[in-house]
Formats: sequence, structure tokens, C-alpha cells
Amino acid sequence: MNFRISTENNEELFLGPGACLSRSTRGRERSEEACPVRTAFQVDRDRILHCKAFRRLKHKTQVFLAPEGDHYRTRLTHTLEVSQIARTIARALRLNEDLTEAIALGHDLGHTPFGHAGERVLDELLPGGFHHVSQSLRVVDKLERGGAGLNLTWEVRDGILGHSKGQGSLAGARRDDLPATQEGKLVRLADVIAYVNHDLDDATRSGLISLTDVPERLRALLGETHSQRIDTMVNDILASSMDGALVEVRLSDRIRDGVAGLRDWLFQNVYRADPVESDFLKASRVLRELFQHFMNHPSDLTSCAEGEASSDPPEVLVADFLAGMTDRYAMNLYQRLFLPQPWKTL
Repeated sequence: MNFRISTENNEELFLGPGACLSRSTRGRERSEEACPVRTAFQVDRDRILHCKAFRRLKHKTQVFLAPEGDHYRTRLTHTLEVSQIARTIARALRLNEDLTEAIALGHDLGHTPFGHAGERVLDELLPGGFHHVSQSLRVVDKLERGGAGLNLTWEVRDGILGHSKGQGSLAGARRDDLPATQEGKLVRLADVIAYVNHDLDDATRSGLISLTDVPERLRALLGETHSQRIDTMVNDILASSMDGALVEVRLSDRIRDGVAGLRDWLFQNVYRADPVESDFLKASRVLRELFQHFMNHPSDLTSCAEGEASSDPPEVLVADFLAGMTDRYAMNLYQRLFLPQPWKTL
């Protein structure tokens, strides 16, 4: 019995008209034999989940650098929260949950150590700039599996490429800014729902802010507690996306403006707060000096980095190496390269 075909048949019976069916995928860059058990999107999800870049997310900063507390989010826990929020909504809207999960799990694979501070440094140093979205795609297309990449489907790659908003419009400034599938659009919204809520939670846990510091109008609109805010946002997507049937995954104008307002407040009061920025400036120095070291000593890069030599320019190879580091690996390597090491007793 071919279990994949049975699953694909069930998708046609149970998924809504806006869902992306697994058998309707635009395919992979390199053709390969279909799995007899899993659909194409289930294969992609598993490849992402088992890749090395995914495992490294557990030691990459979300907001607070190297926190001593055990309950602060990392880039991995952020990814899992995005996935769970997106899957909940996908199931309610009868979208393809496997495609949704694959995009969610892969969306931050290219993130640097030290959060967005690391991204800013590489963006300044790399000719042509650096963005974690493009790097995430580079990870799955080229860097994983010793240069072979994961050979993901077009829909998952499109969702990864279209997930990021920065401080831009949640609805996309242009139609081309948005992913092509409803599942990709859903992950784009689930990403911001996750981070504005868990970053607020971590910031209050740290003592950096108090919940009462959040503007009263935002608390009245979105909710006073973590769960209330997520419920508000999730239920608004469900109500706004349906008109008898799925129209498009979206937030209402009112809640979207509230989410954007909370995000902008966090940028001003958390992400760019002096204590956070102070640590990020120190982390920036670590990456700057590592970048310069490997540009000046390419043989050291060959001895440290995995994989075969590449035809890419040296600065791209250095950026690949640095972007793939965890926070602790970057700090330990910096210490080894630039700080005196204690002599070991013979």
C-alpha cells in the first residue's frame, strides 16, 4: 500500500479550497523519487527538523544574550512557538498543516548568533548586504548536507523567503512581498504573533520593563496577559480570513495596527533599550573581529569550517561560517583566537 497516495487523497477530501495540496507542488529543483509514506511537504518538514542548522538554533539568541535563567526564549523555542501557532490556525482554516509546519520550522535557519545584532554586523561587512531570510534559503539550498542542500519544494522555499517583515507592513508593502501560498502567509503572521508576545514575556521576566509600561490602549485592545493576547490575535485571523470560506489569511485592520503598535513599542523599549544594546555592541565586536581574522587568514577558515572548498567569494564563505555559529561557539572561538590562554600543566 502506498501511504503517501492515501494521504494525498485525504487532503483533497478534507482540506479547504485555499489550501496547497501536496500533490500540486511545483516540485524540487532536482527531481527525486517520491517517498511511498510521506507527502512532499512531510519530507521537507523532516529534512529541516533533522538538519544541523536546526539543532544549532537552541544556542542562538532571541533577544537576551546568554541569559542565566532557564526560561528565556532562544531562536529554537521561538521557532517552535511559531510552528504551534501556525499549525493551530492552519487546522482551523483547513490549510495544509504539513506545509505550514515545514515553513515555520525552516524560517530562521539562517539567523546569525547574537540575534539581530549579528545580522546588522554582517549586513555592514558583506558586500551586497546580509539578511537572515536569504541566508535561510542559502542554508537549505546549498550549505546543508556538505553543500548538497536539502532540495526542498518550491512552496516551502517560497514561504521561508517571504516570512520576514522587519519593521515593515505586516500586510506587505506590495503584493510581491507576500508568499504565494496561504500557508506561507499564515507563517508570516504567526512569526510576529509569537515574537511580540514571547519577547514581551521575556522582557518582563528580566525586569527590563513591566507590563504596565505597555500603552494602555494596546493592553485594552490585545489583552492583559500572554494567553489573552495570543487568543485575540489567533481568533482575529480566523474571523478575518473567513467569509463563508477562506478568502485570505489576514488580520483585521484594527488588530493588525495593534500588533504593529506593540512591535514598534518593543523595538523602542526592549530591542533598543540600553542594557540590551550594550550587550549587543560587545557581541558585534566579536563578529567584526572574527570576520576580519578569517578574511586575513583564510587557511584558518578551512581548518575550522566543515564541508569542501567552495567557489564563492571569500567574504561569502566567511559570512556563511559566522552566520552558522551559535552564540557560545562564537564567544569561545573569539577567546581562543584573541585572548591569552592559560598554560596547561604537563
